Amino acid sequence: MNFSENIILENNSVLLKPLTAEDEKGLSKIAFDADIWKYTVTRAMNSTELKEYINNALEERKKNSRYPFTIIDKASGEIAGSTSYGNISVKDKRLEIGWTWLGKKFMGTGLNKECKILLLQYAFEHLKFERVEFKTDFLNKAARKALVKIGAKEEGILRSHTLIARWQKTRYNLLQRTCK
Repeated sequence: MNFSENIILENNSVLLKPLTAEDEKGLSKIAFDADIWKYTVTRAMNSTELKEYINNALEERKKNSRYPFTIIDKASGEIAGSTSYGNISVKDKRLEIGWTWLGKKFMGTGLNKECKILLLQYAFEHLKFERVEFKTDFLNKAARKALVKIGAKEEGILRSHTLIARWQKTRYNLLQRTCK
C-alpha cells in the first residue's frame, strides 16, 4: 500500500480528508484550548505550535510513517479536528490510529467514534491490515472507555514510553528533591 494517494473517508456524520497546510485556518478556530491537549504528547495551543504540528504531520506523510486527516463535521460543515494513521508497517500489516484531537464543541458528540469506525473499516477492509493499535494516556479514562465501546482490547500499560509535558515536570521535581 502506498500512502501517497489521497484517502477520503466519509459517512453521514463525518468526512475525513487528507490534512493540508490550508487547513491551518480552520484548525486555528478550535485548537487553542489547553483542555484539548491535556492527555496528548503533542500540542498546538498557539499559531506557532499549530503550524509546527501541521508541518510535522505533512513531513511524516511524505515518509509514509503517518497519514494525517482533517476531520470535518458534516452537520455544520466545520473543521472539527484531526486524526491519523501512524506507526505504519506495511510489512507487518499493522498501523496505529491516533494523534486524534477535536475542538471542544465537537467532544462528546459521537464524531470521534464515527472517525474511528471509518478508520478501522478502511484499515481492515481496504488495506487488508491485520492489526490496528491505539495508545492513549492511562489517565484519559474517557478515551479508554470509548475504545472499549468500539471493540478495542486493552493489552497493557506502557510506562515512560513517550515523554509528556507533565511527566517531564514530575521527573524534574523528583530530580530536584533527590539532589537537595
